[in-house]
Amino acid sequence: MVTAAAAIRTFIAGRTLDDYAGDLMLRSAVERQFEILGEALARALRLDAGLQTRLPASRGAIDFRNVIAHADDALSAATVWDIARNELPGLAADAAAELARLETERQ
Repeated sequence: MVTAAAAIRTFIAGRTLDDYAGDLMLRSAVERQFEILGEALARALRLDAGLQTRLPASRGAIDFRNVIAHADDALSAATVWDIARNELPGLAADAAAELARLETERQ
């Protein structure tokens, strides 16, 4: 999930909503990474239900993945852009912190 979040941030860096809305390849790449991120979170939650408490945005990210995968006709470029710009950074930071915590516990 950390890798997918980083990819999204790289893909949209220096871009505008208009750039995003007008570029099918960019939209496809970003949406695919959101699918990967949501699926990784869903699998992680199955292994550790307490993760949802430590990553409070995880449920929303999983739900968003399901919308992208199953109801993309209801998805607007503006919505994806807003989530990528405003919500993803917090989730990515929390996920990176959780990963660092887990790596420290293993040592």
